[in-house]
Amino acid sequence: MTVRVGVIGVGMIGEDHIRRLSRVVAGAQVTAVTDVNAERAGKVAAQFGGPDVHATGQQVINAANVDAVVVTSWGPTHEEYVLASIEAGKPVFCEKPLATTAEACWRIVQAEIACGRRLVQVGFMRRYDAGYRALKQTILDGTIGAPLIVHCAHRNPAVPDSVTSEGVLIDSAVHEIDVVRWLLGEEIVATTVLKPKRSKNAVGDLQDPMIVVFQTESGVLVDDELHVNIRYGYDIRGEVVGEYGVARLADGNSIEVTTAAGRGGKVPADWRERFVAAYDVEFQEWIDGIAAGQEASGPSAWDGYAATVVTDSCVAAYHKDGWAEVSLFDRPDFYGKQATVTA
Repeated sequence: MTVRVGVIGVGMIGEDHIRRLSRVVAGAQVTAVTDVNAERAGKVAAQFGGPDVHATGQQVINAANVDAVVVTSWGPTHEEYVLASIEAGKPVFCEKPLATTAEACWRIVQAEIACGRRLVQVGFMRRYDAGYRALKQTILDGTIGAPLIVHCAHRNPAVPDSVTSEGVLIDSAVHEIDVVRWLLGEEIVATTVLKPKRSKNAVGDLQDPMIVVFQTESGVLVDDELHVNIRYGYDIRGEVVGEYGVARLADGNSIEVTTAAGRGGKVPADWRERFVAAYDVEFQEWIDGIAAGQEASGPSAWDGYAATVVTDSCVAAYHKDGWAEVSLFDRPDFYGKQATVTA
């Protein structure tokens, strides 16, 4: 079966997903696209087999030749398109954020529960990265005992001058928020934000770097270094300290080079280079599940809601001293239980 996909939003990540679905993923065909920039939508469509170009996202969702929807439009439009896809009974892949407010995310959760079938997947691609998957399995196997501390780092070479401290917490820290919840199988209950000496590379009022600390239900502490103008490359770190050992992500290099000048490897230039394989696996598994008639099994609407609530807590913590509480609704039975680590 070929899954016919409609894409709403053909900006940088939308175009990359169209390329992926058209040239990398098996069993998928992009049949419809739309964008607020109609000219760009036409140009992108012409590059990838000429899918139908529609004037609105609603038209893409309702198109007879669209079996599933990918939402990569501006964040404030996500709620509208995800809810419309649920109403149409079509699987929908939504890049983060699921929606821009916790209230909007919760409306999506309730709509999906009312429809009685999991149709929503949120684009938290780190769960599909080989390194993170190996880290998760090591934790579940009990090799290092129960996790006690998690160290994370999220380093970018540079960001646009328009990026704010709150924006870093919302758009960057959210990846560690989701992957930590997934790795540990438990919710984050409180956050605080530390503000080290400010880098001379920071522009305007941006606080760079920051260290966000999360506390989970069982008392695991997670520190997340956010350093978005570090210049040398895109460097993602993760280390879990357990009762009997430590497991960490290896550096993102396939080889290590040793010469008279020293020893080392290449640092990825950006998120696309670092996580290209994860994106490919993410979409292949999504398409395979749809083709098999299965409900969505990746990051859920609940995960999107929980991540948004935690980022809200981080923003609140940034503007005060001390800890900010994370107030989640009870996890609906509809979304099952997380794989809790009890080693």
